[in-house]
Amino acid sequence: MSDTSKTHDQPGMPRRDFVRSAAMAAAGLTIVPRHVLGKGQTPPSDLVNVAGVGIGSMGRSNMTALASQNIVALCDVDWGFAARGYDSIPQQVAAMEKRLADANPAPSAEQKMRAQAQIANLKMLGEKAAKATRYVDYREMLEKQKDIDAVMIATPDHTHAVIATAAMSLGKHVYVQKPLAWSVEECRALAKKAADTKVVTQMGNQGHSSDDARLVNEYIQSGTLGEVREVHIWTNRPYAYWPQGIPRPAPMKAPEGASSQPYNLRHVMDVLGDALNKLPRSVPDKLAWDLFLGPAPHVDYHPVYHPFNWRGWCDWGVGAIGDMGAHLIDHPFWALDLGYPTTVETQSTPYNKQTYPAATTTYYEFPARGSMPAVKISWYDGGLLPPKIDDLGEEEFDKGGGVLYIGSKGKLLHGTYAQNPRLLPKSFADSTPKPPQTFKRITTSHEMNWIEAIKGKAETTSPFSYAAKLTEVMLLGVVALNAGKKIHYDGANMKITNSREANDLLKREYRRGFSL
Repeated sequence: MSDTSKTHDQPGMPRRDFVRSAAMAAAGLTIVPRHVLGKGQTPPSDLVNVAGVGIGSMGRSNMTALASQNIVALCDVDWGFAARGYDSIPQQVAAMEKRLADANPAPSAEQKMRAQAQIANLKMLGEKAAKATRYVDYREMLEKQKDIDAVMIATPDHTHAVIATAAMSLGKHVYVQKPLAWSVEECRALAKKAADTKVVTQMGNQGHSSDDARLVNEYIQSGTLGEVREVHIWTNRPYAYWPQGIPRPAPMKAPEGASSQPYNLRHVMDVLGDALNKLPRSVPDKLAWDLFLGPAPHVDYHPVYHPFNWRGWCDWGVGAIGDMGAHLIDHPFWALDLGYPTTVETQSTPYNKQTYPAATTTYYEFPARGSMPAVKISWYDGGLLPPKIDDLGEEEFDKGGGVLYIGSKGKLLHGTYAQNPRLLPKSFADSTPKPPQTFKRITTSHEMNWIEAIKGKAETTSPFSYAAKLTEVMLLGVVALNAGKKIHYDGANMKITNSREANDLLKREYRRGFSL
């Protein structure tokens, strides 16, 4: 539908302007009565024109969840990689239908319904993606495609802010994958731009929309745990997912004299870098490498960087805490109303400042908030775990990830995305009822919660006003790592008070052609 097409009830108002104003309209507003179209049909005016930028991997998952809307444009810097996920949709649908038909034991009614919905969405995506206009450069898409209402952004971390800023400046609603940004300064800029433009925003930390996340809040805010002063959070990333702590591909350095240990760690890393350097590294035909680099410094292409492995490289990703903090730190940050920390310290395995370390531990100190006491949070990644507590008994921590809250009355343990929250010890769990539901449950997907908010029928659960602060807290762990010391932070003024030079780590310099 073109930008100048008119709605039935708003003569003279362009459709784009109508959708932009829908968030302030009465909930449930429809332009064409559903009974006119017949049962099961969605009025065209109920659909949002969505564009996707970064539409492979997680981006395709997001676009599948949005497939009920008008998919008008798709943009990716690597169509060789992205297209494979779309070209294979018919085969994937057939495989999913066969698994569902052959499932033994048979799925429950709810499981079957969910599987059928996933299949239906994937079919719709395949049909709509084939008709959508394709782009390589998001700037060209935003300039030429005038019918876009909303933009889903699932590019590498370092390009989130520049793309989202460009879209919001044109009045487009934006959904940005986690982490929201690459730097603290970008977090502040995105929150301000969202407030100034009044577009509908959502960060892609989908666990924030779950029932379990709300139950965690209800346990803590009802006082079930008593005073919570200590929280432990862990993930197995990057272990078994992407490499970190490795050298950049480079020719072998000349030895610096004889050594009694010729194969020390430095030499082994030089050998690894040299081996990587000898691998074929021509840029794939359909990869626009310069656009992939975006605002980051120029680096020659190598297959160890893209696809996916960019998460571990400092120029483009923000490591395990940036990847999984949005699914783990999110829940105590929300439930305990934490705000900004006063101190942050990160310790790690060897760090070459090109790729993030193989494992880190980050310690946060948060001040008291009203009647709630000060809180210390410990973050562990790379397979590191908090000390085991006696209340677990024979059970072990889930090595994949989790959160443990230590309260004055009892403890609460849950998995990644707030999954399966439960009280400890067992005696405490057995004697404690579930708290009353005080948080409204979200009945759609995280992505469709964003769409419903655009239509004025809901509020997003993770808008930039919240997500920017959460992401800033996560990124302060990276800042402390790069500072090499404990940092003291004045959140109100976005300032590190005990190291003038460390303040440079809160922002980045942008390559020419890219800016906020």
